[in-house]
Amino acid sequence: MSESNGNGLKKFYALWITQSLSQLGSSITAFALTLWLYEKTGSALSTAALAICTYLPYVVMSIFAGALSDRFDKKRTMLFCDVFAALCTITVFVLYRNDLLMGWHLYALNLLSGLMNTIQQPASEVAYTVLTPKEYYQKSSALQYLSRSVISVGSPLISSMLYGFAGLEGAIAADLITFVLAFGILLLFIRIPNVSDENKNHKSILELTKEGLLFLKENRLILDIMLFMSGVNLIASAFDAVLPALIIPNPRGGNAILGIVTSCAGIAMVVGSVIATVMPKPKNRVKVIYLTMLFALGTENFFLAFSRNPVVWCVGQVLGWILVPIMSANENVIMKNLIPVHLMGRVYACRNTFQFFTIPLGLFLGGFLTDEFAEPLMAANASNAFLTKLFGVGKGSGAALMMFVLGIAGIAVCLIFGRRLNSYHYTDS
Repeated sequence: MSESNGNGLKKFYALWITQSLSQLGSSITAFALTLWLYEKTGSALSTAALAICTYLPYVVMSIFAGALSDRFDKKRTMLFCDVFAALCTITVFVLYRNDLLMGWHLYALNLLSGLMNTIQQPASEVAYTVLTPKEYYQKSSALQYLSRSVISVGSPLISSMLYGFAGLEGAIAADLITFVLAFGILLLFIRIPNVSDENKNHKSILELTKEGLLFLKENRLILDIMLFMSGVNLIASAFDAVLPALIIPNPRGGNAILGIVTSCAGIAMVVGSVIATVMPKPKNRVKVIYLTMLFALGTENFFLAFSRNPVVWCVGQVLGWILVPIMSANENVIMKNLIPVHLMGRVYACRNTFQFFTIPLGLFLGGFLTDEFAEPLMAANASNAFLTKLFGVGKGSGAALMMFVLGIAGIAVCLIFGRRLNSYHYTDS
C-alpha cells in the first residue's frame, strides 16, 4: 500500500506542507470575509451563515461524494477541487473590486466551495494514508492536526493584519499565492499510488455508497465515535457562532482581540499536536477521546461566559483546545487501522455526514439564539443585578449567557454518550 518508509514520509511531508499552506491561505480569506460581513451587518447569524454554507454540502452530499472519491484518481480529484476553490476566490475579488459584493454572493460561493471540499477531503485522507507507513499513523495524524492548529493561530492574526492594512484584496492575494504553490507541487512532484479495488468501476455510485454504510453498521465502534463527535461538534460550532458576538462589541474587545483570542485556541492546538506526536500509545484510545472532550467542553465555555477580561478569554481557549489534537489523533488512528484502504474514501465521507451534520445546525442555533433570544433577554433584564453580575451589560451580554448554556449542554453531551463509549476498549493490533 505505502512506499518505503523514507520515500513515503518524504512525499507525505511534501503534500502535507504545501496543502497546509494552501489551507492557510483559504482560512485567511475566510476570516477576512467574516470581518467584512460583520462590519456590514452586525449580526452573529449572518456571519455564522458563511460557515453554515460551507458545511451544508457535507450533510447533503458527503456520502455520495465519498463514492465518487473512491472511483476517481485521488490526485486529479484534489487538483480539480483546488482549481475550483481558487476560481471562487477570484470571483469574490472581482465582485469586491467592482463594489458589487453582497452577502448572498458569499453564501452561494461558500456552498460551491464547500461542495468541492466535500469531494476533496476523502481523497486527501486516502492520499495521506497511502503515503504513510502504518507505524507512523499516529505521528502523521498528529502532524495533520498540527497544521490545522498552526492555521488556527496564523489565519486570524495574518488576516486581521492584512485586512487592516491592505483590505480584502490583501487576504485574497495571500490565498492565491499559496494556491499556486500547492497546486504546482502536487501536479509536478507528487505521485499518489493507486488504491486497488477492481470492482469499483463496475458498481454504481449507490452501490459504492451502500458498501460504506454497511461497513459502519458492522463496525459500531467507529459509528459510535462519529455520533459522539457529532454531539461535540454541535456545541463547538454553536460556540464558534457566538464568539464574535461576545468579543467584537465588548468595550475590551474588537476585531483585533477576536483575532488574538481565536489564535490562542490555535496555539493550544499546536502544543497539543506536538504532545500527540511524541506521546506513547495509550492503553485505550476510545477512553482518551471521551475524557479529552469532557475536559474541553467542561471548561472553556464557562471561562468565556463569566468574564469580560481578554486574558481570561485566552486562558479559556487554551483549556478548551489543548487536548483536541490528542483526541483527533486517536480517532484517526482507530479509523486508519480498522477501515480497509479501498473503502476509506466512502467511510470518511460517511463520517463527514454523521460526524459533521451538526456543525451547520450548531452554527445556526448559536447565531439565531444569540440574536433573537439571549441578547433581547439580557437587554430586557439590564436592571437585574444577578444576571448582569454574571454576564455583563450591553451588547455581548447575551452572547455570554449563551456561552454558559453551551457549557451545560457540552457536559450533558459527554455524560449521555459516556456510558456507551466506556464499554469499548480499543488497542492497536
